[in-house]
Amino acid sequence: MKSDFHTATTPAESVSLRITVQQTAKRGHRPLYEVIVEEARKRGLAGATVLRGVMGLDSEGGIHTGKILPIGENLPVVIEIVDTAGRIETFLPFMGDLGQDVAVSTRPVQSIRFTKGRVSASSARTQPKNE
Repeated sequence: MKSDFHTATTPAESVSLRITVQQTAKRGHRPLYEVIVEEARKRGLAGATVLRGVMGLDSEGGIHTGKILPIGENLPVVIEIVDTAGRIETFLPFMGDLGQDVAVSTRPVQSIRFTKGRVSASSARTQPKNE
């Protein structure tokens, strides 16, 4: 079976930035996760994904779950951004400027993007179509 999917790998090693905030955290009247994603967009980062947690353990030993209200209102939200190490490093000071409780972790990753159809000219390395 023929596939129209190609693989393109980024030219530089990538870094995954995981930011954990509480679902109820706000900056002004806006959810904190929205503020973070919009700032990532303004700075031209490669992309961001927001994931809602179903359960969390806070730094004081408290468990938050959607099964119990109103505790369930304060579930964790994780924002994940993958980009080059340099771009992630320049974004990190913004986390401190938020004035909120924010947990941040980074780890090296290899980014692989699967695209349908033609591979863009900016791709560093491509693999031929699977046949």
